[in-house]
Amino acid sequence: MSVPTPGGPTRLDGRVAVVTGAGRSLGQAYALALAAAGAAVVVNDLDGSTADATAERIRAAGGRAVTVVAAVGTAATAQELVNAAMEEFGRLDIMVANAGALRDRVLWKMSDEDFDLVISSHLRGAFTCGRAAAVAMRDQGEGGRIILIGSPAGQFGSFGQTNYAAAKAGLVAMARTWSLELARAAITVNTVVPTALSPMTATIPAYAQVYEDFLQGHPIPAIYRREHALGSPDDVAPLVVWLASEAASDVTGQAIGLGGDRLTLYSHPDVLRTLDHDGGWSPEAIDGAWHGGLDGQAQPSGPRSAREGA
Repeated sequence: MSVPTPGGPTRLDGRVAVVTGAGRSLGQAYALALAAAGAAVVVNDLDGSTADATAERIRAAGGRAVTVVAAVGTAATAQELVNAAMEEFGRLDIMVANAGALRDRVLWKMSDEDFDLVISSHLRGAFTCGRAAAVAMRDQGEGGRIILIGSPAGQFGSFGQTNYAAAKAGLVAMARTWSLELARAAITVNTVVPTALSPMTATIPAYAQVYEDFLQGHPIPAIYRREHALGSPDDVAPLVVWLASEAASDVTGQAIGLGGDRLTLYSHPDVLRTLDHDGGWSPEAIDGAWHGGLDGQAQPSGPRSAREGA
């Protein structure tokens, strides 16, 4: 993991960050990287032992950290996180909303409980944490950074992940909305779309062996780092540090991916084509328009790499 140049525009000395779901994997990598860049960190996780372990690693390296053990989703937890930053470190500059649960099922097997848990942790958790952070940052009057954590599932859809894909797509739309609402307060809001080897990617058959090799300390093959944008959690963390820094003070409302060796800027949804029909449209006229050319511009679901068999 690269370390920002001391005193450079990507340093975070004197800044304070909250990272949810920071006990392991990607969340832990974000917390460690922010601390290495100079930020004090409020480490949140549902698992107290992993939260404490992350905080101890930060302190052992000379950084400052405090833990808050709680499940995200409620306004009370969000406020507890903000309060911890203010009481322990005197300010709040960066909110990284990373925490969330997984309950993968195909649509016809997904229960209400499966859906609600994922939406509550990922989408509502980011909403409540983002709202509490925005209030604190606006009162502080010095700007700030809100960083939401998306997923390729939210960009393209993902088989068996109705709940997760919906939540991650919602996060991108939420970030774009907040970027408009918070611009006057100099608070930027962006979505990071990570692709990294993790317990989640280990469930994908194509990556199971690569993940096992990674855990054994073997390097990730170049084809996965490039063509699949798949690396370690540490490979993603520099994007979070950059977005949190002064170097990215003019970057807001964006969805930016990082994984392995590949940096990706995602497009905003846009109109592909419009057609006008005098007097309005009948089903027959729509059918003629669709098969007369619109169908050739329709976009299939799923990432291009999967459709092309990469």
